This record gives sequence, C-alpha cells and structure tokens, in this order.
Amino acid sequence: MTAIQGKYLTVLLLVSCFISGAMAQENPMQFLSRANAKVAKAAALKSKWEGPVEGPKLQKNKKIVFIASNMNDAGNYGIYTGIKEATVGTGWEVLLIDCRGLCQGAGIVNQALDMKANGIVLAGVDAASQAKGIAAAEKAKVPVVGWHANVKSGPVEGLFTNVTTNPKDGAQIAALYGVVESNTKSGIVLFTDSSSPYLTAKSNAIIEIIKQCDSCRLLSVEELPAYEVYKKMPALADALVKRHGAKWTHVIGVNDVYFDVMAKPEIAAILANNKLRGLSAGDGSASAYKRIRANSSQIGTVPEPLFQHGWQIVDELNRAFSGVAPSNYVTPVHLVTSQNIAYDGGPKNVFDPDNDFRERYQSYWAK
Repeated sequence: MTAIQGKYLTVLLLVSCFISGAMAQENPMQFLSRANAKVAKAAALKSKWEGPVEGPKLQKNKKIVFIASNMNDAGNYGIYTGIKEATVGTGWEVLLIDCRGLCQGAGIVNQALDMKANGIVLAGVDAASQAKGIAAAEKAKVPVVGWHANVKSGPVEGLFTNVTTNPKDGAQIAALYGVVESNTKSGIVLFTDSSSPYLTAKSNAIIEIIKQCDSCRLLSVEELPAYEVYKKMPALADALVKRHGAKWTHVIGVNDVYFDVMAKPEIAAILANNKLRGLSAGDGSASAYKRIRANSSQIGTVPEPLFQHGWQIVDELNRAFSGVAPSNYVTPVHLVTSQNIAYDGGPKNVFDPDNDFRERYQSYWAK
C-alpha cells in the first residue's frame, strides 16, 4: 500500500459516520470499500488514456469564435490556451470574445455569427441564457460546443456537445477532503457564484456534504460572482473574520479564483493570522498549485484537465464539421493535494494528465 492510499484509508474511516443515503445504510466495511475507491480514484495518477481512439481527419482552415464568461477565470483561460495549442498549423483561426462576467442575455452568439464563425465555443456561459442565439446558429448550421455551458456533459439542447466533468462529483470530493482534513471539526465559509447553473450545482453538492457532518458548521454561504471578486474580496474577508472569529477554520470555493485573489498580501495576512485553510472545487489555477505545494492558505483543488478539454473541444468541433457524432468522452474527477502534486503536470503548476492525449488526438486527425 502506498503512502497516499494509506492516508485515504485513514481519512475514510473518519468520514463513514456522516455520509447519509444508500451508502450510509450499507455494512460499514462495504461503505468503506466504496468510499475508499471513489476518493482513491480521484487522487490516483491519470496516466491511462480513456478517451476516443478514432475519429475523422481534421478539417483545415476553420474560424472559431471562443466566447468566454470571464478570461480572468483560470478555467476559461486554460481552455482557450488548449484550443490554441491544438490548432497550431491547422489553419484554424480562433477569435476571442470576453464577456467579463456579463454574457447573459447579451445576444453574444449572434455577435459570433456576425464574425462569420464556422464554429462557436461557449466557455462558462450558460447555454440557456443564449437560447435565441443558439437557435440562430443552428439555423445557420454553425455548431456550438460548450464548456461548462450546461450541468450535463455530452449533447444537450442547442449544443452539439458540452465538455465537462461532473460538477457534483467534483464538488463532493472537494468537500469530503476538506471535512476530513479538519477531523470533522470545521467551521466553513463557502464562496459561490449563482450566475452559473454549473457553479450552483457545485455549491449545492458542497452544502450537501457539509450538512451530513454533525460536528461541522456551515457558517455562511457568500454569493460573490467571479467578475466582482477582485473588487469585493478584501472588505469581505475582513468582515467575515470579525463576524465568525475563531469559529471560522476553512474556506471552500467553487473555483480557484477566490483563492487567487486571497493571495494578495493584505488578504493573505488575514488568512495566515486566522490560520484559515482553503479548498477549491476547481479549476486548478497555476497559483493554486503553488499554494498547495507551499501548504499555505490552500490545501487542495479539484482541477479539470483544461488543456486536454481544449483539445477535446477541437475534436468535437471537427466531428460536427465532418457529420460525425460527438465522442461523449467525460474526463474523471481528480483531486490534487500536497501528496500527489508531483504528478500529472503538477511540477508545471497545471493538471496536464500523463496520458498522451495530444498524441492520441493527432494520431487520427492526421490520417
């Protein structure tokens, strides 16, 4: 048994007392086996390729409009970077529209159509908020691929496909690790952004886990949209310390942007002075990796393989251009802590799985 496996075995013995539902009604050893498998899988190395092994040859010279909810978000930036990387030398032109948190109801898809897009990517933008524009794209036979554009992965109404890991699974892993790290004695403040159904699904899953822990306290749920974090976080952090005092031990965010802002010296001092511990349910920013490695204000994150998702989006768009069904590939949940940060791209401060995904896609794109 490895040190990591042993750690999680101990961890799961602690949590078996507070998980409700069908699993809690099982024999304790059965529960332990199921729970251990889930957490160990999330923390395990991601060296095996489980994605598509065949697909159409990559078409050349396409114009893609990438619509980002907010390019200050590490997730949006990572996806855009992955798409740009995957399309080098292909003749694909990738144009950026940054909504800066204000995409909803703006008819932004119509703007992309006016730019003569062959394909459109909605990154962190709720597809339902763009229903009219998506309908216009469908009429124009311009495929729309989402990333976090819907809570569900795969083909959904209006989208050729939606690329995402399961937000509930990822958030539950994050909350589970946070509760256990505190030995079920945590006082938690949750930062969320209800402007996105995807992030709302994460926060609901986190709350569900915390409520199942009898000795944990959910002190407050703070609504703080990503586009307002840099402006409002300093005053809010100070107010929360004054409000909760020593009862506040842990911070959980629906993504890393909250901790990226908290790294500013004036906020970092507040966290350090109050010995607060942070945990994120995504998306794995470079600064999050640095904080976890230093074991300072952040102890873990549940990142998505952003570059790999960028490559997958290119593959999905190419399938749409070629009249081929989407791949339906869903990447598994991954948990990063100080114990496994040395693997899967961790030394470069990114979750970049060691599964040769670039070579896998290129092998059939070039046929």
